[in-house]
Amino acid sequence: MPVRVLLTNDDGIEAAGLQALRRALVKLPSVDLAVIAPDGNRSAMARSITTRRPLWVQEVDFEDGTVGYATDGTPVDCVRLARLGLVEGFKAELVVAGINHGSNLGDDITYSGTVAAALEAIVLGLPGIAVSQQSVSRELDFRAGSGFDFEVAANFTARLVEEIQNVPLPSGTLLNINVPGAAPDGVSVARLGKRIYRDELALVDEGAGGRRLYRIYGDASFERDETGTDLAAVAAGQIAVTPIHFDLTDRDGMDALQRYDLARLIAPAADEVTDR
Repeated sequence: MPVRVLLTNDDGIEAAGLQALRRALVKLPSVDLAVIAPDGNRSAMARSITTRRPLWVQEVDFEDGTVGYATDGTPVDCVRLARLGLVEGFKAELVVAGINHGSNLGDDITYSGTVAAALEAIVLGLPGIAVSQQSVSRELDFRAGSGFDFEVAANFTARLVEEIQNVPLPSGTLLNINVPGAAPDGVSVARLGKRIYRDELALVDEGAGGRRLYRIYGDASFERDETGTDLAAVAAGQIAVTPIHFDLTDRDGMDALQRYDLARLIAPAADEVTDR
């Protein structure tokens, strides 16, 4: 039986990265593909969802005769739409998000709509893959680069999807994939790296009524001597593959807090209420 794959992204349904991956996946006889993606760029929206209004959805024709669905919602909304039966007869078994225009490395994954869509998959009990492509300028921060070649990333991801049932991917875990902007020199299974941000409050312009225009985000780098990270792998020209799970619980922190008597903090508050 073909594996049912939902393809989405945060750059929009017409983005070159999504279209490159769609073309690679649609060729696979072992894949039943559905495409649900935002109708425009939703980069850096992280796990935003749309709760206070309904979502518009429009069918989109692709050049090969297949169709997809564009929505004015977020990447997470796209995964939810699929889960709730937007595509008749289709129930996703795997969510693939990308190919993102630019890397999603280290701390930056928490801002990424691409990674958020794959995270939503594991929240719903499905495996997820997030794929991002560094530009040919080889940037290593969140800034959009220039010039993208998605062929390697699309082919690599398609082959991974073909073998997904044999990939040792624990339940509740997604794969975050970052492809370098030059021909890759291997694949590195890597942990998330640590960003060094160079942000500053920079006044750009002043307007009427005391309005001021500020730029607050600068470039970012990473610890150059830190080996084994996704940042170091991509900088070295390797495809970085990082398994990520959603359980943010600090187990050691729980043990420490359980030894601290938090219950005693209830009594003074109760006494204060009683005395009034």
